[in-house]
Amino acid sequence: MKRNYLCLIFILYCFVIRAQDNTNLKEINKQIWNNFTKAFETLDFELFGSLHSEDFIRIGGDSKNIRDKENYLSGYKQRWQNKSLNKTISFRFLERICNDSIASERGIYKLTRNPNSDIEKSYFGKFHVILKMESSSWKIMVDYDSSENNTINETSYNDAYVMYDFNKFK
Repeated sequence: MKRNYLCLIFILYCFVIRAQDNTNLKEINKQIWNNFTKAFETLDFELFGSLHSEDFIRIGGDSKNIRDKENYLSGYKQRWQNKSLNKTISFRFLERICNDSIASERGIYKLTRNPNSDIEKSYFGKFHVILKMESSSWKIMVDYDSSENNTINETSYNDAYVMYDFNKFK
């Protein structure tokens, strides 16, 4: 009987740990990915900037450059002055690892300009972000992306997991 009781406690403990991970991933989706998408599609520079830590580092694999938050965001601030830009962005994931204070997420993004038009064009890239909990909010600390010599494409994107498929990231 005592052995059965210990087994039950162990099983429940494992479920609690998994639920905690899913809770963190759900919160990351809400705080980072949903807001990133919203900021990108509505050209909300203030929201976009708020997602990044003050110590943020951006690494562009294709452009071979490293920028701090100010230099990275200044490009977006300038480009997003043109309110006629029409684009969507979405994310799918290859790997999501997190605890209560740090997360590492790798995936594929799809950026589409002029969606649902005759001149629609999509671009793809692989990303790796490191997130950190700061004052009860998730923030992007490091963001690396690359097209991997233009080998990331629609197939790469479709092969990755949707951000709400938490069972893939246990």
